[in-house]
Amino acid sequence: MARPFVTLKLATSLDGRIATAAGESRWITSEAARAEVQKLRASHDAVMIGAGTAWADDPELLARTEPPPARQPLRVVLDSNFNLPPAGRLFDSLSQAPLLIIGADDSEFERRAGLQSAGARIAVVPRGAGGVDAAEALLQLAADGVQRVLVEGGGKLAASLIQSGLVDRLEWFRAPMVLGGDGLPSVAALALGRLAEAPRFTRVALRELGPDVWESYERVS
Repeated sequence: MARPFVTLKLATSLDGRIATAAGESRWITSEAARAEVQKLRASHDAVMIGAGTAWADDPELLARTEPPPARQPLRVVLDSNFNLPPAGRLFDSLSQAPLLIIGADDSEFERRAGLQSAGARIAVVPRGAGGVDAAEALLQLAADGVQRVLVEGGGKLAASLIQSGLVDRLEWFRAPMVLGGDGLPSVAALALGRLAEAPRFTRVALRELGPDVWESYERVS
């Protein structure tokens, strides 16, 4: 079974940071950039984040477009141990869009059951290095009929997908500010020893959105 097409969305400062050292992130990019992100959500079958982003941002992950999309994307959270609390905006908006939480198959059953009782769909896949096996999670989504996934964070999930060669396209929104080395990186450590090991992408589009720049990249095969 073919995995879904994966688009990684990054909204960062010029130096690739998604939050200050204190965790402040709203809003790095402009309203025009955020409107384009809503359109990206609406054009995908699923929107995926890691558990850390779900905890930190308490997002809804709904596509807020005008007019509204005919169907909201599936919201997906990768949470290896199913530690996400069964509350917050993801659960408050279950009537508008489904929520799927994917965790490791060796996680505690009681935690899975609690999230399921709160209305979330649950799926389990093998545990990978540092969390859920991302490739297996994508195959799970493919089995559910998902063909296009928009990944919105965080840095650990982005690094895992890039390192595994699972990112097909990058949509990078950059704001004209610098947050410095103590800011939160958009992509976590890749542990590269040589430049030749670096995953490479080709830029296919460049647009201005008010003060921001929107760049699109495709993975080099």
